[in-house]
Amino acid sequence: MPKKEQNKETKPIVYSALEVANICGVVNQTAINWINTGHLKAFKTPGGQYRVYPEDLLAFMKERKMYIPQTLLDSCNNTASEKTLLVIDDDVAFNTVVVKFISERMERLKINSAHDGFEAGVLMSSTHPRCIVLDIDLPGVNGIELCRKIHDTEVYGKPKIIVVTGLQDTEVEQKVRDLGVDFFFRKPLQLADLHKAVEEALA
Repeated sequence: MPKKEQNKETKPIVYSALEVANICGVVNQTAINWINTGHLKAFKTPGGQYRVYPEDLLAFMKERKMYIPQTLLDSCNNTASEKTLLVIDDDVAFNTVVVKFISERMERLKINSAHDGFEAGVLMSSTHPRCIVLDIDLPGVNGIELCRKIHDTEVYGKPKIIVVTGLQDTEVEQKVRDLGVDFFFRKPLQLADLHKAVEEALA
């Protein structure tokens, strides 16, 4: 498959609360307080530990006019070119076509794919994709349940969600919109429209 290297699993750079404290020159509890009060954006790992993306820490420090070390700037530059997409669809042919179409147009994007809800949950936990292309009618954990888990927890890092479904149920769109879905498409669709949605979600 072309560009196979781009579809391997990736783990984005993230900081623990202690690492945030060290970068900012404060004690660990201060960093935790920033997170708990909502001033510093973070998510929790399945083990309950806080993690912070470099660009969120950079925005926090800029807002407070804090000294920003070069190592943090370098981390932000690196992660900017390593944004990740997860394509979740049990239709293997459609999944493959989407990965190929988008990877050919977004060469720096790292793309993973899953074919059922359980596999998707594992990949979301391990790679924290910034964007998800999600089918609703999945084996295992269905797409609506995945949307609910993403909406209700910080474990997955709050990715942008693009739903692509063959279901014709008129209530499906409203259900997933209420759970924070950013884009909604019904099959069949134009891949160019999906590509545009991915670009907007990752912008």
